[in-house]
Amino acid sequence: MTEYEHLTPIVAQVLKIEDITSGGAKDRFLTRYRGKLYGDSISAYDKLAASLYQHDVTPLFRIEDGKDTVLLLEGTIKSRPSNPVINLLLIGLTFVSMVFAGTMFAYSGPIPSDIPGFIITIINNLALGLPFAISLMAILLAHEFGHYLAAKYHKTKVTLPYFIPLPLGFGTLGAFIRLKEPPKNKRILLDIGIAGPLAGLIVAIPIVILGLSLSTVEVINLAPGQGIQIEGNSVLYLLSKYLVFGKLLPAPVSYEINPILYWIRYIFTGLPIPQGGLDVIISPIAWAGWAGLLVTAFNLIPAGQLDGGHLIYVLMDKKAKYLYPIVLVVLLVLGFRWSGWWIWALLIFILGRVYAEPLDQITQLNPQRKYLAIFGLIIFFLVFTPVPLILYFAGG
Repeated sequence: MTEYEHLTPIVAQVLKIEDITSGGAKDRFLTRYRGKLYGDSISAYDKLAASLYQHDVTPLFRIEDGKDTVLLLEGTIKSRPSNPVINLLLIGLTFVSMVFAGTMFAYSGPIPSDIPGFIITIINNLALGLPFAISLMAILLAHEFGHYLAAKYHKTKVTLPYFIPLPLGFGTLGAFIRLKEPPKNKRILLDIGIAGPLAGLIVAIPIVILGLSLSTVEVINLAPGQGIQIEGNSVLYLLSKYLVFGKLLPAPVSYEINPILYWIRYIFTGLPIPQGGLDVIISPIAWAGWAGLLVTAFNLIPAGQLDGGHLIYVLMDKKAKYLYPIVLVVLLVLGFRWSGWWIWALLIFILGRVYAEPLDQITQLNPQRKYLAIFGLIIFFLVFTPVPLILYFAGG
């Protein structure tokens, strides 16, 4: 009798056992059982996991050689309590950082050349940064608490959101939550993964529309040597501008090629800069909404443990690894138009090969969730911005 043979009757309650293999020194499992599950896999997993918990054993459900397989692992997942003070401190610091970034964007007065004078000027005008900071914080909070509440609904242990302050650019590098335990199955992984982008978009789209309605459309008329920074376009952002202003912006003086080809080229290259044409001078709220769409696109990149990585994994399972090099190549190529993609390519090269594997991999997506996962990928293509920022200087 092996050390763990007493667990066999427990496994036999949910699995018609056909063969048993004891794990060796090099195996990750204690014992492997193969056969056919009784009933549905969700109920079987819940029942088995509850029965094995008192034995300090965790079950994994897999498919091997076409058979339902139960692997028993030594130990159970015991998460440590989080310290919410850290989360609150990071949210506070991030909001202050966003206010600073928003003030830098909104302030249009004289800027002292000395550093102390510059800092005092910004501090005296911090109220200008509040619309941007409040708008972007609302989008990020919606996104992260979408994940958090979905995890809580499925009784999956998770941390509160961790915000990352950065007093440059948007004032933040975004936020993240950390699962304290693997998701139980693909359905739960999908629900947690897609809840963030959907919740964030529900807040971001009205903010974009409101911000654009507070913006103005002006002629791009740069003097020689004068520069301008233009925010990049996603399909959703382009359509939002059309909804508010009745035209696709930035609009060239005239189309030299088929308009459809022109916009495909412009979205993917940011060229040509429509000197003499029209563009929207975005308000701070529109800037925050645009940033929210961009953050959503970053999170939906289909790789690793990003939200998009969860979507592609639940749809393709282990075949998702074949998409990984394609994502890398695309980001490397896009990096020639916006160098920030090279940073993302490096991060995905390091971290993007590992996907969040559920404990129960026998349970598959139901049809409704398959459509939901596909919808999430459609959202990615709608919000993806190939060239997020375009810097242009007029020639002499």
